[in-house]
Amino acid sequence: MRNRRVKQDRQKSDVREVQEIPGGHSTSAWWLMRIILGLSVMVLLVTFSLTIVSPLIQHVAYTHRIRVPFFVDLSQPADFSLNHTINMFLTSEEGISLGVWHTVPEQQWEEAQGKDLAWYQSSLSDGSPVFIYLHGNTGTRAAPHRVGVAKVLSALGYHVLVPDYRGFGDSTGEPTEAGLTTDALYIFNFVKARSGNSQIIFWGHSLGTGVSTNVAVKILEQGGTLDGVILEGTFIAPQQKTTAHPFAWYYWKFPCVGYFLPEPWAENKLVFPNEENLKKMRSPILFLHSEDDHMASIWNAQKLFEAAVSTQDAERVQLVSFEASLGYLHNGLYRDARLPDIIKRFVLSL
Repeated sequence: MRNRRVKQDRQKSDVREVQEIPGGHSTSAWWLMRIILGLSVMVLLVTFSLTIVSPLIQHVAYTHRIRVPFFVDLSQPADFSLNHTINMFLTSEEGISLGVWHTVPEQQWEEAQGKDLAWYQSSLSDGSPVFIYLHGNTGTRAAPHRVGVAKVLSALGYHVLVPDYRGFGDSTGEPTEAGLTTDALYIFNFVKARSGNSQIIFWGHSLGTGVSTNVAVKILEQGGTLDGVILEGTFIAPQQKTTAHPFAWYYWKFPCVGYFLPEPWAENKLVFPNEENLKKMRSPILFLHSEDDHMASIWNAQKLFEAAVSTQDAERVQLVSFEASLGYLHNGLYRDARLPDIIKRFVLSL
């Protein structure tokens, strides 16, 4: 009798457990429904996210909003040991104000103390070569490697102008290829109008190499001349279907983005036809590239060097590579002890 009661109690308990499952379904059916529902929600979220993430990824190709280093006052270049430098703002076109640093030759350090903008502008005509440094697609003119280049050039006795493109640093506006090219061309004309017979040389790094070649071609089309061009960490335009696009690193760090966006840079408004531009240019060119550059492989520089040599005297085009064992990657060439002599020889050859 006792055993019969226990058995009946268990049966009643089993009945209650089954009845407690919503909809009267078994446990396995309930979990299957939850899994299907969860997958449906995930599909909806992925679809919705892609509609937002895709244009976001395209927008930050320039990553100009990442203002590294953080919490710096770009109006105070002396904070970066550039104590013979003035900060100024230039208007490249209506509504666009560009933050620019002008560093004078190191030998003018003492004379530069306390001087105003007028003195700095008049100094451009002192006969010293003038470099316009056009930086890459992240951060501001205060980035350590950009400050490093300015110091190297100043120590060699050259003027250096380092602008932030529109939308970068404390410059206003939004970046586009046409806009960046307009900004750099304006700075060239600004320097040209004040530098007399001084040589003007572009130093473009990464994205700045594309800006440099664009402007060099425009200057040539307008009947002007650019005395020399240095291209550091250069790249071949993405339209040429190369896997060596220097900005691919940004896109591919997003999981599965290659599946959903097989060519995510197709709409990012980056053209910069370096190879085509180099075939038109007539200025002496110096390529600088690290063999371990992880963002733009040295293949880019070799290919572009060949393009430049195909239309110019080989003596006017140089390629200097730096050993991978030095670990310079994409931004570290300014640390090389040989760099000052390389630059000096190039300038003397102009």
